Amino acid sequence: MITSEFSQLRINAGLTIKQTATVLGYNQREIYRYEKGSILPRNHIINYLKTLNINSKNDSNSDFTFIDLFAGIGGLRIAFESIHGKCIYTSELDRFANQTYISNFQDNHQISGDITKINESKIPDHDVLLAGFPCQPFSIAGVSKKISLGQSHGFASETQGTLFFDIVRIINAKRPKAFLLENVKNLKSHDKGNTFKIIMNILENELGYRVHYKVIDAQHFLPQHRERIVIVGFRDNVDFSWDDLILPSKGEHKLESVLYSNDRTSLEKYTLSDKLWNYLQNYAIKHREKGNGFGYSLVSGNDIAKTLSARYFKDGSEILIFQGNKKNPRRLTPRECARLMGYGENFLIPVSDTQAYKQFGNSVAIPVFKEVARIMQPHIYALTKSLLEYQKPFPIIS
Repeated sequence: MITSEFSQLRINAGLTIKQTATVLGYNQREIYRYEKGSILPRNHIINYLKTLNINSKNDSNSDFTFIDLFAGIGGLRIAFESIHGKCIYTSELDRFANQTYISNFQDNHQISGDITKINESKIPDHDVLLAGFPCQPFSIAGVSKKISLGQSHGFASETQGTLFFDIVRIINAKRPKAFLLENVKNLKSHDKGNTFKIIMNILENELGYRVHYKVIDAQHFLPQHRERIVIVGFRDNVDFSWDDLILPSKGEHKLESVLYSNDRTSLEKYTLSDKLWNYLQNYAIKHREKGNGFGYSLVSGNDIAKTLSARYFKDGSEILIFQGNKKNPRRLTPRECARLMGYGENFLIPVSDTQAYKQFGNSVAIPVFKEVARIMQPHIYALTKSLLEYQKPFPIIS
């Protein structure tokens, strides 16, 4: 049987029939017809698969391996691919995030789902573990009592039932040379600092890693105030220092760098209805009268945006774009949200606007983590290749 061009390109890109259907947004029946050659796919489909084939040949250029946990739409992956890392394992539960991930990354491995149900022995050995994990509460209460009773008081008991526990059990089993964890800034102060105290104790004292953390604002790189805590750990002693981090001055980037022109007719669908705009204004007035700070944020091209959140799809109130006094403000478009998080124009958005808003609101700011990856790079190389001559970060990667 003669294999169709479509079929050969799909195989070379490492995609299954199901993954191809997801990426292209078609049903599997149509993909099978392309496979058999009974119908010819349009040129843009063939050209897209050829692009995937080109990208899939770059794996040989990798210098170390990493796994992508709580992967979302792959922001951390993009950062570590920029320093020539190769992703060999991905875990993400949300099916819509998986659709976006598969559309943008072509792998020889399938995405694993619920991390709580994944046996750590099934995860391949890797050099670096990446995880933007959700913050769940756990307490140090009762630890002293457990010690007195001779009961387990380590991560197996303190964090059981939290998603952080799943990261810990994987690190404990696989012993990667380095890891990077990301979370909201408030992780440090959660439960009066007890949550963070447990995390640091487990990573440093029980797992034995050399750990460094820092809160970084994406405003150094993007027109958005977005503070996140970055936790970096190394299995062995390395000369890592946050002093090597290069942070441009805040305020250099304005919203105009990510916005479409307001005269585009395609933006009409993102303009707030009279009903929603009146509601938001009245809501803000009501809370101002009560002395609360709740309300909307109206910005223009010369401003810096507040933090884009996963709830942006509801009303867009945290970042509303001013369109003049005679017109209601509008939401950001999904593409503008992508730009606000540092995603390139070639990043595909195959999901609905609602899902896209959730995904970008939950994402990391890519330029921040490219810079963190840059200063981690020589130390990862030192541990993976024993190239101890790498003592300082490589030049900034554009």
